[in-house]
Amino acid sequence: MTHSSKDPLHGMTLEAIVNALVARFGWEELAKRININCFKSDPSVKSSLKFLRRTPWARKEVEDLYIDMVETANEASNNDVPADSPWANWQGKKE
Repeated sequence: MTHSSKDPLHGMTLEAIVNALVARFGWEELAKRININCFKSDPSVKSSLKFLRRTPWARKEVEDLYIDMVETANEASNNDVPADSPWANWQGKKE
């Protein structure tokens, strides 16, 4: 039996979160969304991880942005079923 967590951060390392955000937004957009120097001045995953591990408020902002990104992606994928599909009203319902 496997246990699945509803926490989108479950099993995610800080490095994986930073990499996912950089892949989605890029450093420039990431720096606009979260105003920290490690994203603005000569950004790298290594320097960002060092800063985020020492700075709880910044880490929380990064984690919150990641959660928003995952939730937005999940909402978009749930809307992929055409309205005239016989499965359109079935998704997510449990008896």
